[in-house]
Amino acid sequence: MWSDKLLAAVMQKGYSADWPKRMREGFDELYGSSGGRYPASAKSLVEVRAPERQGSTEDIGVPFAALIHPSNPKSGPYGGMSIAIFPGDDESPCLLSFVVGTNGLAPDEAILGRPGHARKVEAICAWVNRKYGKKTLRAWAKQEPSRIDQPIPDNIVVQFPAYSRTFRRYGNVVYGIFIPTRDSAVEALTAFLDLMFEERGALPLATFREEAERIKQEWFECLLPEASEKNVLELLRTRRYVILQGPPGTGKTRMAHELMRNHYDGRGRTIQFHANTTYEDFVGGLAPLEGKGDLGFRFSLRRVI
Repeated sequence: MWSDKLLAAVMQKGYSADWPKRMREGFDELYGSSGGRYPASAKSLVEVRAPERQGSTEDIGVPFAALIHPSNPKSGPYGGMSIAIFPGDDESPCLLSFVVGTNGLAPDEAILGRPGHARKVEAICAWVNRKYGKKTLRAWAKQEPSRIDQPIPDNIVVQFPAYSRTFRRYGNVVYGIFIPTRDSAVEALTAFLDLMFEERGALPLATFREEAERIKQEWFECLLPEASEKNVLELLRTRRYVILQGPPGTGKTRMAHELMRNHYDGRGRTIQFHANTTYEDFVGGLAPLEGKGDLGFRFSLRRVI
């Protein structure tokens, strides 16, 4: 089966000298009708990067294996969307992740800058936590993959000490993580890979279409994020604004007022967006003022925020 070798390498605890070779062999099994999940043509959509480990200090030599955009150079830093796998410590399996290459968003800026891609990665991680978390965090996703200036939050990092070196080295460019268990590894790995290849324009072979659709429908149920007070507060502390969207009567305004009262001593401002809302209503612009001239009014700059 396409996942046997790859899954064995992903579940390996700690790094070994043959791990890069095992990862390359696992990736090679992804393609072709003789057991692969994706058509042979999909192999041209990615390049395998699994370098031998160089160095052993705390600051260099973080090993990884990745599927990257084929336009990248054969060695050195790369750019764009990738799935990267990092070994854990001697007691933990590998870390599966979505990563922006350290060279930046290109050549995948169209994918990485698209809100739909970020929401899908978030949905997969939320689905993994809901289905396999057992009251523990197994997956996490950044809300904006393109924000490579933002590291993984400290409250996430401390929960996964087995991957601390990876987070120190690549924390700014990792935007989706999953720590596999025996019961979750196959489905979560499948969801990650299916999304990456779909974004590149390739679908699973017909043999796997029904399974792919079932898994996709499961994580699609998590596509709309939960607007809990905790989640909204976390966003406010990060970027100082939140847009709450939903049908009338679902508690959006009440939540906003409670957040201002309970966490900001009543400070803050709410704006209700509707068809007549304009830029001048919530940012600023020119506003008419009564004047003494012949026209009877004049325009002056009015700032809202």
